[in-house]
Amino acid sequence: TICSSIYNTPMLLFSFHLTLHRRKKFYRSVYTIINRNYDNLLTTPVIALFSDRIVDFPTSSWYNAHKYFGRCALLHIIAVDDEPLALGLLVHSIREACPSAQINKFRSAQEALAFMESNPCDVAFLDIHMRGINGLALAKKIKDLMPQCNLIFVTGYSEYAADALSMHASGYIIKPVSSEAIAAELQDLRHPVVRLPDAMLQVRCFGNFEVFSPDGEPVKFSRTKAKELFAYLVYRRGTSCSVRELAAVLFEDDSSSPKQMLYLQKIISSMMQTLKAHNAADIIKKSYNAIALNDEMIDCDYYRFLHLEVPSINAYFGEFMAQYSWAEFVAGYLDRISGDRSEVLP
Repeated sequence: TICSSIYNTPMLLFSFHLTLHRRKKFYRSVYTIINRNYDNLLTTPVIALFSDRIVDFPTSSWYNAHKYFGRCALLHIIAVDDEPLALGLLVHSIREACPSAQINKFRSAQEALAFMESNPCDVAFLDIHMRGINGLALAKKIKDLMPQCNLIFVTGYSEYAADALSMHASGYIIKPVSSEAIAAELQDLRHPVVRLPDAMLQVRCFGNFEVFSPDGEPVKFSRTKAKELFAYLVYRRGTSCSVRELAAVLFEDDSSSPKQMLYLQKIISSMMQTLKAHNAADIIKKSYNAIALNDEMIDCDYYRFLHLEVPSINAYFGEFMAQYSWAEFVAGYLDRISGDRSEVLP
């Protein structure tokens, strides 16, 4: 009904009494409509009337709502505060600002770090005054663990702003926290998070090569060579690669003995089993003695960089698939592209 009457409409107004769960579904439905139609809806305001509040999608424009809800739906957020009441208020405010984000809360720095060792994190909201490891020390450890994680301090003290600035934090919120302050910070992240909602896999090439499922879970390959094979196919960006080419890359020689070819087939099979386990086997296209990647089915920072998307250019810091020697020359090429960012950045 909405889609059929969406054009030439001065305003779209929704009025509902919804539970939190159904409200999240509503947000996703609106985002889907925006995602499919936003090229024609750049000036149509949309307002939702709920029983407890009015939601005016950010800056009253479909385009910004498209960006805002698309980002929120895919964000992985942690909140850390050793005070239960403060932590509860922080999480509530984050949910109000970003209803579809995945939020994990922790009452200690140690718990947060243990979680981040095996889980992705786009944004970390950190209290500063905490027992044990304080928020500033925790932020330094997070930067070592995940350099692209956006750090936002939430504190009752203003005197730590200089410390936050020195470690290039994304934001600084003075308590008591509000959903409006959270939303403002999430719309202006230091390391913007951009993903394709329909991608089968999220692929990170900058730094070490890593692969994640759409919900942010790390994809674990049973063989290290299988992961390297997938990395090479990502690098080749849809170009068909012969088994001889793959063998030369993976084994670093030009030989193609029957034993080596048999081992390569096992590597390919292992890679396919991993992708199948994540419902992503269709990413690979096979032909006679060759395979290729369907590059339209993944969301990749490297591909976005090549399209000169500013957030991805900003996310590149000189490392490309750092664990693979054959990828070293690509970093030099990317360095030349990003050498003078002033020509690319608006």
